Amino acid sequence: MNSTSRILTRTALLLALVLLFQSLRLMIPISPFLSTFLIGSLINSCLLIAAEMVGAGPALVIVLLTPVVAYFQQVLPLPIFILPVALGNAIYIGIFLMGKHWKYWMSISIAAACKAAFMYFAFSWLLTLIEIPAKIAIGLLFAMSWPQFVTGLLGGLLADIIKKRLKLM
Repeated sequence: MNSTSRILTRTALLLALVLLFQSLRLMIPISPFLSTFLIGSLINSCLLIAAEMVGAGPALVIVLLTPVVAYFQQVLPLPIFILPVALGNAIYIGIFLMGKHWKYWMSISIAAACKAAFMYFAFSWLLTLIEIPAKIAIGLLFAMSWPQFVTGLLGGLLADIIKKRLKLM
């Protein structure tokens, strides 16, 4: 299989996996709190594996599609929220890839912290411009705060386990 076919195949498989993970919230009756941690960690692991296996460009395709799916699953209440989620995930994989010369856990930690900070401040700012019910705004702002850091770290742990287990990269 040539390089282009391999990249397309891996990207498609990782995208399918991410879409399956996002659909878990529709299939498994768990609280939104637990869903944030479970699904966020699984998606973050796929983003990191995609970034390492296929590169930044194809990984960005996955980054852009995941918040669109989240919007259609009504996890994101307005389409305007797609952009900061996509940018937060792009920051996550971008910093991770830029930190390839650092220790693995340093790059994961910095990437997760930057993603969480960006998403929290982006949503804080957007919620000053857009009126949505207070209960939804509080839940959304919570989900875009420290849980993003935790799921970023857990996603890094899971990606590390998977790549060692499968001897990838």
